[in-house]
Amino acid sequence: MDSSPEQSSPDQPLVERMARLRPPRQWLVLVVFSLLLAGALELAALPAALLIGPMMAAILAGTNGATVRVPRPLFGSAQAVVGCLVANSISVDIFPVFYAEWALFFAVVIATVAASSLLGWLISRWRILPGTTAVWGSSPGAATAMVLMAGAFGADQRLVAFMQYLRVIFVSMTAALVAKMWVDTSGVEVPPIIWFPPIDPSAFAAIGIAIVGGLLGKLLRLPSPFFLGTFIFGAVIHLGFGVQMQLPPWLLALSYAMVGWSIGLNFTRPILRHAARALPQIIASIAALIAFCGGMAFVISRVLGIDPLTAYLATSPGGMDSVAIIAAAAQNVDISFVMALQSARFLVVLLVGPSVAKLVARNVRD
Repeated sequence: MDSSPEQSSPDQPLVERMARLRPPRQWLVLVVFSLLLAGALELAALPAALLIGPMMAAILAGTNGATVRVPRPLFGSAQAVVGCLVANSISVDIFPVFYAEWALFFAVVIATVAASSLLGWLISRWRILPGTTAVWGSSPGAATAMVLMAGAFGADQRLVAFMQYLRVIFVSMTAALVAKMWVDTSGVEVPPIIWFPPIDPSAFAAIGIAIVGGLLGKLLRLPSPFFLGTFIFGAVIHLGFGVQMQLPPWLLALSYAMVGWSIGLNFTRPILRHAARALPQIIASIAALIAFCGGMAFVISRVLGIDPLTAYLATSPGGMDSVAIIAAAAQNVDISFVMALQSARFLVVLLVGPSVAKLVARNVRD
């Protein structure tokens, strides 16, 4: 009796059934599960839900035999959009804050990077994870940026993603709980998302910046060229010429999904088992970093008289986007101070991350 490639017996392993589906069917399954998971995380008010949801769906698909992959041009375009987003979030208001508090920022950033590097070194030294993977996974920068750059420096991008996004979840939930302790948001209504806003001419600026930035990144042979090239070029254009980039929610959602799918579809069952075995140690390292940054926030608040919530959000080892969302929703928070310190740490991690990863990996081998 004839059977199509999509037919299977009820007792056939799920891995084989997924692998035998034609690519359009696999994409349909992936999209449906991505929408369901992203929607559930959005209802739970979890930051980065549009990124984490598709990544979780892709992990489920990848570990169950999915063979589809995100085309390279689409993945590169998604990275460029993320680069535009980060560049557009930087404000000129951060420069006076930098000038006034440079010594404090320098001390906090160095202490945070040193603490995260120590945790990465310990995870590597104890053979829980490979050297560069542990360092990139422990880096207290923007999670998406770290994942995008990690693969270019030889780290296992899948395990880095697992560590980084698990940290994003823990840090975001902790920061939200801390904010709730200081701020009463019971009467605050979250404005609805306008998924398809009127197209502004600035949308074309974002497209041009993404194209030129990506090409420059390739010509300069930057790691993660589409992201870093667009971020650097976009920041220069945005801050130097005051150009605003319109990034509609539907475009960001698609870009986040592309990044999430690209990462998640590369997961295999052995990788997931490896990550699961290291889960207690990874959670312990995340808790230790959160506690360390919380201690710094306490000292800054007491010594300099800075608002406790501002100090905590500024030192919080989460991504800039998650911290910005929480800071904007809270009242009486100095957003310029928060974003200035977050941006400083992000830039330092981008600059020293490759060197630190190589140094730690060499010391672990020795």
